[in-house]
Amino acid sequence: MGFDIQRFTAMGGFGGHGRHLGLEYQAHGPDWAELALPYDARMIGDPASGVIASGPIVAMMDLATSLAVWLKRGNFEAHVTLDLRVDYLRPAVPTRTVIGRGECYRITRSVAFVRGIAHDGDADDPVAHVAGTFMSLKP
Repeated sequence: MGFDIQRFTAMGGFGGHGRHLGLEYQAHGPDWAELALPYDARMIGDPASGVIASGPIVAMMDLATSLAVWLKRGNFEAHVTLDLRVDYLRPAVPTRTVIGRGECYRITRSVAFVRGIAHDGDADDPVAHVAGTFMSLKP
């Protein structure tokens, strides 16, 4: 049957900080997931600039890459983020929704390797790149 991302998100899969941030499901494939972080004044890091803080973007990318791992595995399996490197290329444009796409490109027995981008409307002009690893908690 596999991991049903739409059922997962409909049943409260974006609980906790994901729900608080207002994360929304956008699309997915067999090894990738795309989420949206709508602009919200509560997420502004520097009031003078109106730019969304880095924390909500990191949280979105952690979840998008986690979803990608579950999609590639075909099931929901507990794992932990070992490493998630975020390279910020530019600030997100104020008032724009930030889109995060995570991809799982390789899985070994206990480690999943991920990458992704966050952008605010043009995937060719990303806000950030991410690369990371997750470790399975299954013995």
